[in-house]
Amino acid sequence: AARHLRALAGEMHLPMAEVYEVATFYAHFDVLREAEAPPPPVTVRVCESLSCCLAGADALHDRLAEEGWPDVRVLRAPCMGHCNFAPAVKVGQRFVDHADFEQIQELVAKKRTHPVLPRFQTFEAYEAEGGYHMLRECRAGEVSAAQLIADLHASGLRGLGGAGFPTARKWEFVRAEPGPRYVVMNADEGEPGTFKDRLFLETTPHRVLEGLLLAAWAVEAAAAYIYLRDEYPAARNILMREIAWLEHEGLVPAGYIHLRRGAGAYICGEESAMLESIEGKRGLPRHRPPFAAEVGLFGHPT
Repeated sequence: AARHLRALAGEMHLPMAEVYEVATFYAHFDVLREAEAPPPPVTVRVCESLSCCLAGADALHDRLAEEGWPDVRVLRAPCMGHCNFAPAVKVGQRFVDHADFEQIQELVAKKRTHPVLPRFQTFEAYEAEGGYHMLRECRAGEVSAAQLIADLHASGLRGLGGAGFPTARKWEFVRAEPGPRYVVMNADEGEPGTFKDRLFLETTPHRVLEGLLLAAWAVEAAAAYIYLRDEYPAARNILMREIAWLEHEGLVPAGYIHLRRGAGAYICGEESAMLESIEGKRGLPRHRPPFAAEVGLFGHPT
């Protein structure tokens, strides 16, 4: 509501217009007019991506919308990254895979709206299989940053989200820039049919976290950021828990890894739009050059 926007503007010393434009940019924020009734406490989102539509999402949405629950609103939603479990429905923060009307009806009636965590590899299990051995070797001086980057060159690893840019070269570019430097993990996939980020983060989160920390070590990053789409509440809970374990075990200082949550903007999967969003702005892509390796998060090499 307007009073909340005014309070935020005062708290952050920003113009009201700037706060309003950010609040209205993201689909998962509800901005109310004066005297307008707030939305119902429970939102049911029915995925309308191709995979889910082929599995009957349209008919399911229509039947749910006709039910007329007083404390529930039913919305269509773009791809929510559960394409392998179509049709996907989200009741509050709880995903229903291969959803049908009876399942949704039961969850709404019993107010079961919190995420259910899948089985995943914990810190202890990952470490027992040799996890974080490479990170410890690097920090102990047994492997140099130059060696690590040389191995990346030899592997031919490339980023597959866009131009296929060689990972090793990006690390070299960032490392050569003056600090402070940052590393950012982009977990805001949104293309229909894409759910690789969710799969990794919900099953083997420490493989991803060790990779993030190796990149941060190699470029001597002042901090690491994870930008996670709002549609993945289970992954968020897992990451919060496992990052706390890393801090407890002394593998990262408290607060070194920042977990930032998106708010339903598809464009924020684009690199520079993601950086804008982390900075608290609308997720609008930046003009390039300069590239993120030179001027990235908060104006620093990323």
